[in-house]
Amino acid sequence: MIYITQLIYITDGKEDVFNLFEDIAIPTILKYNGRLILRIRPDESSIIERNIEKPYEIHLVEFDTQQDFDNFKKDEERKNFLHLKEQSIKASILIQGVKL
Repeated sequence: MIYITQLIYITDGKEDVFNLFEDIAIPTILKYNGRLILRIRPDESSIIERNIEKPYEIHLVEFDTQQDFDNFKKDEERKNFLHLKEQSIKASILIQGVKL
């Protein structure tokens, strides 16, 4: 099992475009033995301490194998909508790990 944590930073005013992309990307995770196990939109009151910009969203996803994650990234339907991701996300930080 692998875990992906992603901090997502949105371009101002592009929230609707981001949500269109997510409407496609999130269901695609299931096709590749993945599960979105947590999706958070933090606000200032939920942050105890930070030394980076507050992300728009934080996602925690698990995949059964690295190959499943790689196949998700190569999904042709998802690729057709990457322009929405590129239009709406100014930056993201992806952290990959395993359960200890």
